[in-house]
This record gives sequence, structure tokens and C-alpha cells, in this order.
Amino acid sequence: MLSEIPKKTGTFQSYDGTTIYYEERGAGRPIVLCYGLACLINHWTHQIRYFSQNYRVIVFDYRGHHNSGVPADQSELSVDALVKDMRALLNHLDIQQASFWGHSYGVQLLLRYYDLYPETVKNLVFINGFATNPIRGMFGQVMGPEAITKVFRAFQEGYKLAPQPLTALWRAAVLNPISIPLAALAGGFNLSLTSIKDIEVYARGVASLDIEIFMKLFEEMMDYDGTAVLEQIKVPTLIVSGTKDGVTPASHQYAMQKKIKGSELLRVPYGSHCSQLDLPEFVNLRVEKFLAQNLYN
Repeated sequence: MLSEIPKKTGTFQSYDGTTIYYEERGAGRPIVLCYGLACLINHWTHQIRYFSQNYRVIVFDYRGHHNSGVPADQSELSVDALVKDMRALLNHLDIQQASFWGHSYGVQLLLRYYDLYPETVKNLVFINGFATNPIRGMFGQVMGPEAITKVFRAFQEGYKLAPQPLTALWRAAVLNPISIPLAALAGGFNLSLTSIKDIEVYARGVASLDIEIFMKLFEEMMDYDGTAVLEQIKVPTLIVSGTKDGVTPASHQYAMQKKIKGSELLRVPYGSHCSQLDLPEFVNLRVEKFLAQNLYN
């Protein structure tokens, strides 16, 4: 039975003065967990509990998310800004090198992080992630990438004209009870495996996010291309892919595995876009084996 590891929380001022919130549990070799766009720390709940038994597990909120601050300069909402926050976090905690894990958009961030600070990375775990614009192949091509982009651009323009009604519409849509089965149908969650409570916590977190911040970072996500970084990665890398992920389907993970020399690919049966929530024991045991094989104990 897993024991309850006490949580320590803290904040620090990043490179531009933005306040960044973090949590840490356990002791030992450090593991830094990076969630997806508009997600929250709860997405790592099973990994935090399991790995904090033997490791120092660190999670944090991105700038503009939840307990972290919003930058005074809105141009500092970018891939590079979030990556600089991650580096500042390691400096604040006096960590020289860590194991970095990313989920979804967190994988893009880690590719850029590795590009800038490879010496601080011991190994990498990519869960349901992508290197470049994930709209390609999203939702099984029910909507093509051009259609999804047009919807996003139309929403951007609509927000400029009527920010308050669009914000209310956004929050109502996210919190609507039907949004959970729709998200599951699209491959975002597996309702037969993931706790409804975890999904509800996620929905409330998304609804609380400032829509301007979401749109700015969503655009950054579409524009960033980390493909060139993949062939530069020289550290052990485990890539996790869900067989039922309709948000970032297996083609993204296959492409990364092909380009990262020596990387390993784990296919999670029935795993949705949140494989780490769907089958946490399966994912945790495989990641634990990966860490042991790569001299991380």
C-alpha cells in the first residue's frame, strides 16, 4: 500500500517577475512533470502518488494557469517563456539535472527545453505528445486541419468583438455535463477507465483559465515545430501512446520514435489522450522499469 507523502508548496519569481507556483513530494532523484495546455496538476495525480515513494516529484503551474501569475507583458505567453520558467524552477530548487515527463502540449515544451538546456535533462518520458501542430490527424480527421484552424480563427475574431459573451459561452460549454461524454467520444478520456471525478476536476480547471491566455498559447502550440529537435536528443526517451487517443493519434508518437535514436515506444491498450489517467498502474510500472534500466535509481 502506498503511503501518503507530505506535499510542500512554494512560489518563485521567474525571469520577468511572473510568479510561478510549484509542489514537491518525496526525496531522491528529481522528476519534473509538465502537463498539457489548459490542464492542471491533477492530470498527474497517480504518478505523483506512486513515484513520490522513491523520488522527488515536482509539479508546477504554467504562467497564466491556476496558481501561477499572469505576465505583465502578454507577449511573454509563449513556448520560450514557459520553457524559461522551467529552467528558473530548477535554479530555484538547486537541481542540476532531472528526469522530465510531458503530457500532450508538455511534450512540445520539453522538446524546446531540451533544445535550449540539454545538459539539465537526464531522461525523457513523452505521454500522448507531439512535436508539431497536433491538428493534423486530430479527431480521426472528422474535421480536417483547415476546418479546425478556421473554427479557431473565427473564435479569435469573435472574442475581439464580444469578449464577455464568448467567455461565458466558453465556460458554459466546458462545464456542460454533456462535454464529458463528448470529450470521451473524441478520444480525450476513456470513461470506462478514468475516474469521473478526475475529469470533472479537469473541466473546472479549463473553465477557470482566462480564454485570452488559452488562445495565445493554443496559437503558439500550432506554430511551434520541434521536429528538428528530435534527432538531437541523446538521452534515453520513453514515448507513450494510447491506442484510443483521438486527440493526438499514434502517428505523432510513431514519428517521434522514428527520429529519436534508441527511444522506446509503449502502446497503452484502450488508452485515450490521457493514458496516465486511464491505466495508471500499467503506465507507472513501465515507466519505473524505464528509469531502472537507464540507471536512474
